[in-house]
Amino acid sequence: MVYYKFQNNEIEDLKVGKIICLARTYKKHAKEMRSEVPKEPLLFLKPSSSVIFNNESIIIPSITKDVHHEVELGVIIGSRCSKIKKKDALENVLGYLVALDITARDIQSIAKKNGWPWSIAKGFDTFCPISDAVLKERIVNVNNLDLSLKVNGEIRQKSNTNNMVFTVEEIIEYISNIMTLEPGDLILTGTPEGVNQIKKEDILESKLDEICSLRVNVK
Repeated sequence: MVYYKFQNNEIEDLKVGKIICLARTYKKHAKEMRSEVPKEPLLFLKPSSSVIFNNESIIIPSITKDVHHEVELGVIIGSRCSKIKKKDALENVLGYLVALDITARDIQSIAKKNGWPWSIAKGFDTFCPISDAVLKERIVNVNNLDLSLKVNGEIRQKSNTNNMVFTVEEIIEYISNIMTLEPGDLILTGTPEGVNQIKKEDILESKLDEICSLRVNVK
C-alpha cells in the first residue's frame, strides 16, 4: 500500500486510492500533441503502484526509448462522493499536490495509432511522482495557481491552472457522475504545453505556486 505524505504530518495513514487522470486539458498542450481539445474531460487511470515521492527515482523501462514529463495539479479527494454538483465539488476535496504523469510516449503513440488503451504507457512503476500534499485550506483559489517544471535547472513547462479548459469543480462533477470517488483518490488534472523527453541522470523539479514542490531524478 502507498500512503500520502502531508506537509507537517497534518494527515497520516491516508492511502493513495485510484488515480484518475485527464488528457488535453490545456489548449496549447493539445495543439503540441496535434490533438483536439475534448468537449468533455478525457479520462484514463494510473495504478497507485506507480507512485513515488520527493528525492526518489524514475526508472526508465528497457522497452521504451522515449519517456516524457508532464507536470500536473493533483487533487486529493477527502470524502466518499457520487453524482455531485460542481457548486459542492470542493467540499469533497482534502488537499492538493504537484505531480508528474510520466509517459512512455513511443508506447502511447503505438496505442493511439491502433486504438488501444494507454495503460502500459502510463502505468509503469515510478511513473507517478507526487509531492508532499497540502490541505485545501492553504489554497485560496485552486483555479489560479502557477505550475512549473525544470529539468536540470532549465524551465520546460510553465503555466497556470486558469488555463485549463475545465475548472477543478467541473472535473470533479464530471468524474463523480461516472464513478464514485473515495477518500484518498487522486485526480491528476492534465498538463500544460512543453512536454519533452527525459533521460537518465536528469533532475526534475516541479512547483505548485510556492506551496508545494517535488524533486526527483531519472535512472
